[in-house]
Amino acid sequence: MDFNLIWKAIIVVVGGTLLLRVAGRKSISQMTLAQVVIMIGIGSLLVQPIVGKNIWTTLVVGLILVLTLLVMEYVQVKANPLEKFITGSSKVVIENGELQVDRLKKLRLTVDQLEMKLRQNSVTNINDVAYATIEPNGQLGFELKQQKQPATKEDMNNLRLELMALKQQLSQLGTQSPHIANNSAPAMQQEDIFSEVSQQGHTDEPPQQLQ
Repeated sequence: MDFNLIWKAIIVVVGGTLLLRVAGRKSISQMTLAQVVIMIGIGSLLVQPIVGKNIWTTLVVGLILVLTLLVMEYVQVKANPLEKFITGSSKVVIENGELQVDRLKKLRLTVDQLEMKLRQNSVTNINDVAYATIEPNGQLGFELKQQKQPATKEDMNNLRLELMALKQQLSQLGTQSPHIANNSAPAMQQEDIFSEVSQQGHTDEPPQQLQ
């Protein structure tokens, strides 16, 4: 057994950990294109010493890759046009509940793939979304329509204050709150993108080119 492999493996792990620590701690799904390229390059380099390449040369080259990444990130902070060129920009794929078919085609993103991202964020219906964007790192950003947004503590507190004020007004008038009969017809149940999974099909068929 070649005992040189033991200390080489140890140095590769320690050196690789330090290089990645300098490069940043983002997960793969949060990386920019430049960061993914650098990480793939470092991963390939770290294997070289095990198969006979000089270990110190490998670590120096890895350090150069990381420093190049840091320079690119610094340049993006200073120049917005370069940031758009290197990293890219967000693309709107849903606007006021409507799919932006042309942008989906340019992103090579199908409706099923978009719905998967929405389901992962607990969105049940595309019509509930005011805006949705695909970010440069591939993640989904979205904003629900105002009437579909969950209530905040501030909303609940404002409602409580309004009820207290109404109760006070009724007590001053010596009247009782009117009884409201609940005789309205039950609301129609909307189909959502979760039920499409169990049904193995779309309720409303998406454009053919995005199926």
